[in-house]
Amino acid sequence: MTGQRIGYKRVSTVDQNTARQLDGVAVGKVFEDKASGKNTARPQLQAALEFCREGDTLVVHSMDRLARNLTDLRLLVNELTARGVAVEFVKEHLTFTREDSPMSNLLLSMLGAVAEFERALILERQREGIALAKKEGKYKGRKRTLTTAQVTDLCTRAALGDDSKTALAEEFGISRETLYQYIKAGNAPRTA
Repeated sequence: MTGQRIGYKRVSTVDQNTARQLDGVAVGKVFEDKASGKNTARPQLQAALEFCREGDTLVVHSMDRLARNLTDLRLLVNELTARGVAVEFVKEHLTFTREDSPMSNLLLSMLGAVAEFERALILERQREGIALAKKEGKYKGRKRTLTTAQVTDLCTRAALGDDSKTALAEEFGISRETLYQYIKAGNAPRTA
């Protein structure tokens, strides 16, 4: 392939860092999402798919960064390779092209299924751990982002309407969704 090497990075939350992904891998342009991989409706993934042209290579750190389930993984890889775009997974040392063999397709399916299964196990263990901690009274949920005084200030200013909700959320370092939860709770923040 003689086209561009286009990188795609993804982490699930804005607090996470993509620095280790594609570290030392030569790519011309990088698209980066900070969103769940539960589906393919991610802005930068869609932008990367539109940007890729025949002869290009989409370079991704690992299969689970591109998709969390086997169906989406196969769909994305098949869509790209049908357009003449190669898909390279750095961690797995695999590259898929239009000329892939049945063995390549088997590897994609097997490794994708293993990644999906591993994710399901992690979620199951997480749910079990939270349930046990709640039963023992040790699970208190997430710590509050704002103090009671900050929440009162936030709700008062939101009620006055002098500041936009977006500006208030940015100033207090919270998402707009969290801001609306504080307002809806009547000045009392949610704790779980």
